[in-house]
Amino acid sequence: MHSGNLEQRKNQAKAWFETLRDRIVAAFEAVEDALPATAPLADRPAGRFTRTPWNRTDHSSARPISGLPEIGNVNAGSAKADPDGGGGVMALMKGRVFEKVGVHVSTVFGEFAPEFRKDIPGAADDPRFFASGISLIAHMHNPNVPAVHMNTRYVVTTKSWFGGGADLTPVLERRRRQDDPDAVAFHAAMRAACDAHAAVAPYDKFKKWCDDYFFLKHRNEMRGIGGIFYDYLETDWDATFAFTQDVGLAFLGIYPQLVRRNFTKPWTEAEREEQLVRRGRYVEFNLLYDRGTIFGLRTGGNVDSILSSMPPVVKWP
Repeated sequence: MHSGNLEQRKNQAKAWFETLRDRIVAAFEAVEDALPATAPLADRPAGRFTRTPWNRTDHSSARPISGLPEIGNVNAGSAKADPDGGGGVMALMKGRVFEKVGVHVSTVFGEFAPEFRKDIPGAADDPRFFASGISLIAHMHNPNVPAVHMNTRYVVTTKSWFGGGADLTPVLERRRRQDDPDAVAFHAAMRAACDAHAAVAPYDKFKKWCDDYFFLKHRNEMRGIGGIFYDYLETDWDATFAFTQDVGLAFLGIYPQLVRRNFTKPWTEAEREEQLVRRGRYVEFNLLYDRGTIFGLRTGGNVDSILSSMPPVVKWP
C-alpha cells in the first residue's frame, strides 16, 4: 500500500478513537448528573473525569522508531532515531455512580522487543509497529449495575488489522443469566452492530469468540455473560473500520441505558460482599490471561493506564 494512504488511515483511526472517547466521557458524566435525589449515594457530588496525558519510549529506551508514514511500509528502510514513541491520555473518574471508570486512548509506535515479535502477525519480518485504540473498563458502586469492558484498536505491522469488542459482567449471581434483561439488551446491541456489517462481522463467530476468550480456565467459568470479541480483521479496510466504529456506537447506545435502568435500586451488605468477591475474578483474568494487558506492558505502555482496569476494592474469600 502507498504510504500516503496508510498514513491517512492511521490518522482516521486515531481521530475516531479520540472522538468516541469524548462522547463516552460526556455520556458517563451525564449519568452521574442524572442520579435521582432518592437513589443510593445521591448525597455525593457528581463525578467528573480527570485526563492525564502520558508519553512512551521504545523498549530500548533509546531508539524508538519514528515516522508514522514508514510503519507498515516494508520498503521504508531501517529505523530512524526519534525521541517520541507515541503516548496517550488516561481519562479516569471516581464518582457516585461509577466507583471507578477509565476511558483511555493511546497511539504508540516503535519496534517490538525481540522476544515479542513472533507473537504478533507481521512483526517477525519487520519489528516496527503502530497501534491506536480506545480501552474502557467500568466498575460501579451499585451491585445491581453490571461492570463492563470495551476496547477497539487498529494495529499496523507489515500487516494491518482491527480488533476489539465489548463484554458485560454482572456481579450478582442471580443476574448472571443469558435471559436477564440486561444481558438480552446488551447482546441485541452487539448483534445489531455485527448484522449491519455481516460481510465482515459474523455475529455468531464473534459471540463465541468472546465466550471462549473471557473464560477463566483455572475456575472453569466465564468472566461475565459475554458480548463480542474479534481480532485480525483485515479483509476490507473501509468495511472493517465502519464495523469497528459501529461497535463503539453500539456500546455508547446501550451501556448508559443499562446503568440508568439499575442505578436507583437499593442493595444489601451481602450483595456488596458478593460484588467484591466477583471482582476478584476480574483481577484474575486481567493479570493471567488478558492479551491487551500483556501487549501494553510489553510495548512500554503507561502502567497506570493499563492497570486502571483493576477494581478499586476487591475481596477473595
